[in-house]
Amino acid sequence: MKDEKARVLSNVPIARDVWKLDLETDMACEPGQFVEVKCGGLFLRRPISVCEARNGVLTLIYKVVGRGTDWMSGLEQGQKVDVFGSLGTGFPTGQAGGFFETACCPVGNEEQQPESVLLIGGGVGVPPLVMTARKLQEQGIRVQAVLGFNSAVDVFGLDLFAGLGIEPVIATMDGTVGTKGTVLDAIDAAGLDADVVMSCGPLPMLRAVCARYENGYVSLESRMACGLGACMGCVVKTPDGSQLRVCKDGPVFRIGEVVL
Repeated sequence: MKDEKARVLSNVPIARDVWKLDLETDMACEPGQFVEVKCGGLFLRRPISVCEARNGVLTLIYKVVGRGTDWMSGLEQGQKVDVFGSLGTGFPTGQAGGFFETACCPVGNEEQQPESVLLIGGGVGVPPLVMTARKLQEQGIRVQAVLGFNSAVDVFGLDLFAGLGIEPVIATMDGTVGTKGTVLDAIDAAGLDADVVMSCGPLPMLRAVCARYENGYVSLESRMACGLGACMGCVVKTPDGSQLRVCKDGPVFRIGEVVL
């Protein structure tokens, strides 16, 4: 974890209100983690999930929704950005990350890894699934992906998955691309199945995923002040009534671990 000034390599729009920012930095990140970006003179940093981190380039894909992300969209090549990270607990994608010690593994067979994983992303929940896919493939796990958007103008990231040899199944709410409806509609239409699911996206989508699947993980979005677990501003409840912090204990949780 470190705080550094990263140089902007590129910052371009890739869909409606969605931008892709490449930063020159050797910051190490794991799938599902995030960084905190200082946005001009605004007091609070903005948490942005990591899309990819390799070969000295940190890729962030973000949606312009307020003052902070609007400031980010104005960044130009060569500028320096204050980035703090990497933060949070991400998706388990290898033995070192605890993948073989979770509910994904049959009881009494902790050395067995799943043969297949289905990645389910919605909107700006798609970016962290890119590095997740790559890391899973490096473990020899077969990866499928289904991505949901509102409309054709909101679709992005297909090129990033294509670079991994993955052709995602697409759902749009208005039916302008792929299956009309939700990601679950697209899963049913394509007949997709896997040993484990990993999902990131809007809360209604995550609730639907958790209602259908038992084996897997969901990554939550939350307003965060510190990003370090100190301020307790992003807590979620567990089934037994205790609390976990999205920024520190998450943002990735096992299905059933927290109440959505």
